[in-house]
Amino acid sequence: MSSVLRRVAVFSLYNERGIADDYVIFLLTKLRELVERIVVVSNGNLSKHSEVAVAKVCDQLLIRENEGFDVGGYKAGMEAIGFDELSKYDELILLNDTCYGPLFPFSEMFSEMEGRNTDFWGASAHREMTPNPFTGTGHLPRHLTANFIAIRNEMLKSRAFKRYWENLPDIKTYTDAVLLHESQFTKHFTDLGYSAEAYVDPDKYGSHYPAFINVDETIINRFPLLKRRTFFHDPTFLEHNAVDLPRALRILKETSDYDVNLIWRNVLRVSELRNLNSNAALMSVLPDKRIKDDDAAADYGKVAVCAHIYYTELLDELLALTENIPVPYDFIATTNTPEKKAEIEAALAKRPGVKKAIVRVVEQNRGRDMSSLFISFRDLFIDDRYDLVCRLHTKKSPQVQSSRGNLFKRHMLDNLLNTRGYVQNVLDMFHDNPSVGVAIPPIFHISYPTMGHSWFVNKPRAEETARLLNIDVKFDDTTPVAAYGTMFWFRPRALRKMFEHKWKWEEFNAEPDHIDGGLAHVLERLITYSAQDAGFTTQHIMCAHQMAHNYSMLEFKMQKLVGMLPLHDFPWHAHLLSEWKNAGYPLGASTMQIPMTSATQTALMSGPQTSVKHALARLNFAIKSSLKFRSPILFRILRPIYRGIRAVLKPILGVIL
Repeated sequence: MSSVLRRVAVFSLYNERGIADDYVIFLLTKLRELVERIVVVSNGNLSKHSEVAVAKVCDQLLIRENEGFDVGGYKAGMEAIGFDELSKYDELILLNDTCYGPLFPFSEMFSEMEGRNTDFWGASAHREMTPNPFTGTGHLPRHLTANFIAIRNEMLKSRAFKRYWENLPDIKTYTDAVLLHESQFTKHFTDLGYSAEAYVDPDKYGSHYPAFINVDETIINRFPLLKRRTFFHDPTFLEHNAVDLPRALRILKETSDYDVNLIWRNVLRVSELRNLNSNAALMSVLPDKRIKDDDAAADYGKVAVCAHIYYTELLDELLALTENIPVPYDFIATTNTPEKKAEIEAALAKRPGVKKAIVRVVEQNRGRDMSSLFISFRDLFIDDRYDLVCRLHTKKSPQVQSSRGNLFKRHMLDNLLNTRGYVQNVLDMFHDNPSVGVAIPPIFHISYPTMGHSWFVNKPRAEETARLLNIDVKFDDTTPVAAYGTMFWFRPRALRKMFEHKWKWEEFNAEPDHIDGGLAHVLERLITYSAQDAGFTTQHIMCAHQMAHNYSMLEFKMQKLVGMLPLHDFPWHAHLLSEWKNAGYPLGASTMQIPMTSATQTALMSGPQTSVKHALARLNFAIKSSLKFRSPILFRILRPIYRGIRAVLKPILGVIL
């Protein structure tokens, strides 16, 4: 083919908030280097700012109703250009906003594909699957994925191409978009004799969708696109398919000059934080010696330690750790009496690393470290005088056994301030990654029932408070990413909305009623979501010895629980337990003090036949759950038969079917 092709592109854009993110503008700008004409179709209105930004990087912007998903946008764009006009170009590119890029110059992919003798091609392809995962039956044909397809002139000017789009069925759902267009387009035209090729071919990677599943390997091979969904998709899928997004990001950092902040600014708005942190492994296990070779400290800006000191007998413990901060810092503190204030000031005067000391007495002793942070220090954190702050407090936890409280305290302090080299690594992380807004120790789970339940009773009020603060992000379902124990590093501007609000002392629980559902515990869980709303990621940080203890205990707990389940993979276990939960935890759950139906209790307490009835109930539950999970179509077909059998056997056997 000619080395200079006339190309036209239709870019389909959708954002529920009407925002064309910077990654979109960057992609279109780079596409312009190889494409003569760009038409952008926005499925839905754009903000004024986004409309102006997009108009600058395209030749025509078409704003339409959000109908037909990306395929509807493609069709509208082509009709706006006109099929006769399209036939004058050597190549039509249909692409959408579901990928970041180009990670590497588009010219590399275009040059490679110019050398291939084919009628149309795609950036990536999806392998045939049996059964079709969308219907549970039949086949999903092998197809080029709809996010980037190029159609060459011979096919572009054909009557068949025009008729395909004229006869396109109505696309009303995402499944329609896949089943009626994406999975059919390639087959339709190859059946007519046109040839198709993919830049990323599943046969070369060994999975059904390498652009998603083999994301790290495709980046090694300089694939220019990165699927957005890898960041916010259900981690169950990534775990099951061994999708190594963290490795992909490491390789991207080493081999590409693509600005990953373009990714974070977009993906934070659409992700559940727990899913994002899991998929991208936003966890740093930092050594006790500085990673960087340069002994000189970087310019970290103005650094402060912000501490609530109620137990002054623990002050020396904190100060010994803050001496690990490798640059001069301000120490700003709150306490509850003038006598303690004088004691703290005297101690700070002896510390060489403290550049400036500010000690305040709180107006009321309620809300503990949360009220003191957001009320007593409000004036210090809304004017950008500090770039980075380490939040601490004197923690005793007298309400629990001392070993539990001490382990929790060490978990926080060690993971924030373990050694001087460790703290340098934390500061370097903030310096080198402007998208990081908060750094927290991971959830503390040893001897605490936090895993899967750590909203406790705080979620309804957290949602209410988020609306009050105009924090507009998705909350995680059961286990928020949170600064548990309220010790963490943060950029004040990442928590701007929490500091701008004028909290009142009486909104916090009076002592000693520091309880779940109170404002202090709610704000503890909102910190990371405030940062997310402001466009910042939350990074989990750990030192090596804490990681060893936490991971070892976590692995023990995981294998203990899974060892009590049938041999299977994680998605099946998750589905099985979900079904059990939705059924009200039947089958012997009384030993765990979980509510059961009266029928279940009768079955479990009915004398010598209990073991038989229990076994039948287990078998029934396992078969029904497995069938529903693995073959939903067959499950629906067999359901009437199952219900008839249940009606006959239930009175006889007395078990739940």
